[in-house]
Amino acid sequence: MTEHPTSHEGRQPLVARSQERTRPRQEAGASAVPQSAVPTPDPALTARREGDRLRFVGAATRRIARGIDLDEIVLGLCRATVPTFSDAILVYLRDPLPVGDERPVAPFVLRLRRTDRLRLTDEDPEHVTGPGGIPSQIAPAALLPLLDPQSEVMPASELCEVLSGGALSEVLRGVRPVFGDSAAARAALPELLGADRAVPSGHRAILAPLRGRRRVIGAAVFLRRPDRAAFEPNDLLVAAQLATHTALGIDKAVLYGREAYIADELQRTMLPENLPQPTGVRLASRYLPAAETARVGGDWYDAIPLPGSRVALVVGDVMGHSMTSAAIMGQLRTTAQTLAGLDLPPQEVLHHLDEQAQRLGTDRMATCLYAVYDPVSHRITIANAGHPPPILLHLGGRAEVLRVPPGAPIGVGGVDFEAVELDAPAGATLLLYTDGLVESRLRDVWTGIEQLRERLAATAQLTGPDHSPPLEALCDDVLDVLGPGDRDDDIALLAARFDGIAPSDVAYWFLEPEDAAPGRARRLARRALARWDLEELSDSVELLISEVVTNAVRYAERPVTLRLLRTDVLRCEVGDDSPQLPRQRRARETDEGGRGLFLVNRLARRWGATRLSTGKVVWFELPTRT
Repeated sequence: MTEHPTSHEGRQPLVARSQERTRPRQEAGASAVPQSAVPTPDPALTARREGDRLRFVGAATRRIARGIDLDEIVLGLCRATVPTFSDAILVYLRDPLPVGDERPVAPFVLRLRRTDRLRLTDEDPEHVTGPGGIPSQIAPAALLPLLDPQSEVMPASELCEVLSGGALSEVLRGVRPVFGDSAAARAALPELLGADRAVPSGHRAILAPLRGRRRVIGAAVFLRRPDRAAFEPNDLLVAAQLATHTALGIDKAVLYGREAYIADELQRTMLPENLPQPTGVRLASRYLPAAETARVGGDWYDAIPLPGSRVALVVGDVMGHSMTSAAIMGQLRTTAQTLAGLDLPPQEVLHHLDEQAQRLGTDRMATCLYAVYDPVSHRITIANAGHPPPILLHLGGRAEVLRVPPGAPIGVGGVDFEAVELDAPAGATLLLYTDGLVESRLRDVWTGIEQLRERLAATAQLTGPDHSPPLEALCDDVLDVLGPGDRDDDIALLAARFDGIAPSDVAYWFLEPEDAAPGRARRLARRALARWDLEELSDSVELLISEVVTNAVRYAERPVTLRLLRTDVLRCEVGDDSPQLPRQRRARETDEGGRGLFLVNRLARRWGATRLSTGKVVWFELPTRT
């Protein structure tokens, strides 16, 4: 047995030992070296080297596995291998990357995703890459110098189309890494790097396909300079391990990114695209997804116009972070809109939401706050189902946390919900929010609520005692309560500025369901319009009121209500105890009726009918010219 004079050699780091001159490698197509000419290896030294290889592979794969997104995984591969395993690396990925069972698009194109190289001097950048790790600023025909620019240059094209049946396609299909001087690699590398390019003379290379769970998704090229030891056969196993872990990590990252994107888009499409503009209240909202580690949630908000110029304000939070949470949120929001259309009291809305959540599953739980604001009475009715309490910011700058019964979360079942009615003074602002705004790993819910209240009060005091802070700016300022690293949950925020409707702008009457009711309604409306200096609307208003009241009297058994509201528009509301909603239809020439709603539709700017628990309300609006 041939002895090695330096017994401590096996304890040197992998980088130092890789500088050793190793015996010539026996490869396909090369002449075999006679067995008698090959020195007998030292078993102890060989075992130490294999142990070092295993430790290197373990450390490298752990570094790759730490990556969450695509760029982090590719960067982990580059930093784990340069300079320990190679002096430079090129990573090509399929463009576009297929996701899951998605069928790849043709043609098969590889794009240079990242390059790293051994830093040569203090002025030399540690790696060559474009913004975000992608050399997107490099023209397709440009060259990326990877090795010493004073000697030889390793050029690489940014894009490569893999030809079916070509040499590169065969290597990628074979999955196993190959040495750069093998026959297969000598034909494949120029196709990958560029038609007239190859590995510079004297450099060693390994071409490793990156195969995910279902298909080849890219390739990696490991390079060593001439003054460094050549790759050994066992290095092919190392390259295979690194390529496999990288490809599986990329598969996972791409799939997770697509799922997160779909869930985020699903959630956003279920939120209102635009808030309504109800009479007597101004609205603003914000929604922020959670941090990347838990970005998909089930927070939602809504504003639903109700009969009588009222508006329902809703904010809720489905427990959990997943696509299921976003889907449950959409179902509960749709249910809340349907229940609001029935004009049910807030506590009844929460009761039916609780029943719906139980039908969806035993573990479908959510918190919700449902409030109804009446701009005529300047009152608000609130019911709560385990949600953080709202904050009311008064005109003078005082902010108070409203005392509403906490209630149990939706989905618990068998719980009665309680509603409270509170004053909603003109100029005040009601803030509804989800717990992501006030709770995090750094603070509990009530500490966050107190900080939010103090922030609102401080913001209001800057605008003076007689003015309210701008609503949109107030929402932005509220979000500044969040500190760095404070985004564990998504956030839904709904702010309502109460303007109300002055009593002098409201006219209200009861009409007996008799034949004389339409004539009396016309006279009352004419007097109200004269008082408001809106006589130019008299003809249109009298005609429309006559048609709507006549239809109400025909089916009503109790007194009919007539209300006029003057804001930026003139709104007329006629209510009766019949639940049957009127429908517009085209009357025949022989019909005596059926033309009333046709006139309403032609003359009114907007009109509608809403079913109530006690009957219905038919309303229409006309623009004022004052």
